[in-house]
Amino acid sequence: MADPELRQRKPQDVEEPVQEVKVKKSTKPKVHDADADAESPWVDVLRVISFLFVASCALSYWISNGESFFWGMKNKPNYLQVDWWKAQMQGPVYLTPEQLAGYDGKDPSKPVYVALNGTIYDVSNGRKMYGPGGPYSYFAGCDAARGFVTGCFAEDRTPDMRGVEDMFLPLDDPEVDAQWTTAEMKAMKEKEMAAALKKVDDALGNWVKFFANSKKYHKVGYVKKDENWLDKEPRKKLCEAAQQGRSKRKNRNSEY
Repeated sequence: MADPELRQRKPQDVEEPVQEVKVKKSTKPKVHDADADAESPWVDVLRVISFLFVASCALSYWISNGESFFWGMKNKPNYLQVDWWKAQMQGPVYLTPEQLAGYDGKDPSKPVYVALNGTIYDVSNGRKMYGPGGPYSYFAGCDAARGFVTGCFAEDRTPDMRGVEDMFLPLDDPEVDAQWTTAEMKAMKEKEMAAALKKVDDALGNWVKFFANSKKYHKVGYVKKDENWLDKEPRKKLCEAAQQGRSKRKNRNSEY
């Protein structure tokens, strides 16, 4: 006789059928969120504008070396100036001294030009300094290389540098000069002349570097001069202010 527990026990390896559950689809129409779609593009636009504003401020601060966040710098770099780009596209200008004189700042419709050692620079950004009535107005409309070195603005509006080295030479003093032999004096004067010429070159070179590296002014061209123009010019005397700045030669026993 079979065990009643065996007859009632279900086999464990037989799976019961799974009843399929039907999901009832909702017939309620979806509500379209028009407000969300309308706001999304504007948020993106604001993000882009904010990013560009912050980037512009950072770039202005970096370019101006901390001077301004809003491109309000006094001395803008050349590549931010319209006149500089015009000069780059047009190429260098070549003006005679007579033509250059027309760019002295008296005509407000023209730029202000300053020439130094044959190179012309546009100094229109410093019109108050180089224009009529300005402290450096003597340099406008001409090549006044000599005046840049001697400091005699009105008298030395010329590129003729002959004799400028005299301002760095000591004055002759017969009483002091008698302390040296003729050969010693000759050698000493040659040394003094070499040192004086170097000072002239250094002084003029400093001004050339100033204009060439300036962020406010830029080069626009060159001065056209006759090949032998210097031979036609009378030799200028050293201006009074430069002459008065000279000192006597030191005594032999003094440190030279």
